[in-house]
Amino acid sequence: MWWDSDTIERTVTREFVCSHLLPDEIERLDRPLGFGDGLTDGTYWEWIDEKAKRIFLILVDLGVPDQIFGVIDDSWDDEDLPIAQSQVERLALTAEKDEKLERRFFHRQYYYLLKPLSKGDHIVYSDNEVVPLDIVEKKQTLASGQSHPVDKVALPNQPGMVFCRRRIPLASSFGPGFMSQEDFLYEINSIRNVQNEHLVSFWASYVSGGFGYVLFTPATDFSLKTFLANIPPSIKNLDKHEQRRLVMNWIHCLVDTLCFLHNRGLSHGNIRPSTILFSQDNQVYFSDFTIFNPEAIMGADKHSFDKEAYDYAAPEQWFRPTSGPPSPMYRRATLSTLSTSPESNNFAISRSMTDHVNTPAAMMHTPTPHLNPQAADVFSLGCVILELLSFLLKKQGRPFATYRAAKHKTPGRGGAVLDSSFHKNLGQVESWMTQLAKDASKKDDQIFRGISPMLHVVERMLSLHPSERPAAQDVQTRLYKIITESCGITEPHCVHQYGGWDFGIGSLKLDSPALVRNHSNDTMSIATKRSSGSGASLAEYNKRMSGGSLRRTTSTTNQDSERTSRTAHDLGNGLRAIQNLRIRDKVRPWQSPVYTGNEELPPG
Repeated sequence: MWWDSDTIERTVTREFVCSHLLPDEIERLDRPLGFGDGLTDGTYWEWIDEKAKRIFLILVDLGVPDQIFGVIDDSWDDEDLPIAQSQVERLALTAEKDEKLERRFFHRQYYYLLKPLSKGDHIVYSDNEVVPLDIVEKKQTLASGQSHPVDKVALPNQPGMVFCRRRIPLASSFGPGFMSQEDFLYEINSIRNVQNEHLVSFWASYVSGGFGYVLFTPATDFSLKTFLANIPPSIKNLDKHEQRRLVMNWIHCLVDTLCFLHNRGLSHGNIRPSTILFSQDNQVYFSDFTIFNPEAIMGADKHSFDKEAYDYAAPEQWFRPTSGPPSPMYRRATLSTLSTSPESNNFAISRSMTDHVNTPAAMMHTPTPHLNPQAADVFSLGCVILELLSFLLKKQGRPFATYRAAKHKTPGRGGAVLDSSFHKNLGQVESWMTQLAKDASKKDDQIFRGISPMLHVVERMLSLHPSERPAAQDVQTRLYKIITESCGITEPHCVHQYGGWDFGIGSLKLDSPALVRNHSNDTMSIATKRSSGSGASLAEYNKRMSGGSLRRTTSTTNQDSERTSRTAHDLGNGLRAIQNLRIRDKVRPWQSPVYTGNEELPPG
């Protein structure tokens, strides 16, 4: 039991007090106080009830409830708590000095002086204060022998809620190289307002015992990665039609949440199956993209090859940037690049090569190309949506990865596996989408009518060049239309208005310049306008479990200027660079996205 203020008030009644006293002591409760020389008409019970409920509970805890009378005679009350260890002997709890009992009183008093965590709180607990929470699920100890920095907890003042707790060692206890309390609080303040119902979000934080702790909600149960490998019973047991509706709602919720982030000048930077999370009630969430992400605080080996990150990354994220001026990145019109209708079963992912300076191939060799993290998010989410659509047709997971790698003759890292990434196998992705569309056309359920037009949106999201990809807002507009009209789901789970965008069930605007229908050949073309504002680097703390330190690092986009090799050994710096771009710099205020005149070019 946690002794918060409400629990104490409900518990310490006259009946409760009498149950811990002898008959003659009970009679004494109604006598006038033994001090004050008759200047007060209060009784011992009134003192307990109004001023000393906590002290009485502590005495009951220690097995000496009868000492409440002597404590009151010396005018002690709850306002005197906590009592310093050197002063506890003044309570005179025993006839002779008992240091063991005095130490117990000193430590136990903090269980009745709780500071409960509430939403948005940041509390610094002293070494003796008790943090009122219960561990619901503790993960196994790490291979290094250290306890796992991530677990699930519950708060007594938040019944029914479970939180994901992350632990960060602080410099005040662990020395140089670890995060300071000042930086910890700065990072907390930078994320506390990024709240969304489908984003693992900050709830509260505290400092205790030399560690900083952050509570995120919700505490999810599985990821899309595990889902694709083994469908959990909570989904497998659903009716087939309800299962399909659920997946379509997942897709819409993910796009809606990405729209939420992008309209705030943010990007996720790490979208892949392992960062798409689910709760017990089958709700979908993006993982948080903060410095307190489990991968960051567990200190993943920077030199190891993260195949999943590579497979789902945008093509521009995997190159080794060199020094020099940034290459221009502008959005060109995309009204005539889609030659088929949304109902067509043929797909051609854009590999536009019309402007040599801005082609993906040239971009891979251009010194320090400008990375657009939001465009990269769109590509990665397109990959995730394609996995979910494949699941609807029972083609998800390993078969899809094997198919992507089937015609890629160059072995992957170390020659162990073939390259199954999306960005290196767009031809295989196209033929896979074609087969999905054909399979969907044979199904009776109305939901499958939305598969082909949705695949055409994904086709645009997977465009090789960032400027050819639609903005998240445009993707959301189009998917809403597909889900409500083609799939027959009249009320998708997420319908929000972001950035002044007029969007609602009754007032959906589909004839804006962002979505243009070519009526001559029924072709959908998504043309968008994207921010070209540059991002700022993020100073990252990475826990190295082997060395036991937490180090601050910076972007490596300008290192090794003489190297331009695209070997597997050189991969990864572009990805880190784009992840570093997604958060504003600590020493500069956030600036809204800047739209330039270069974003709208004449056809050519």
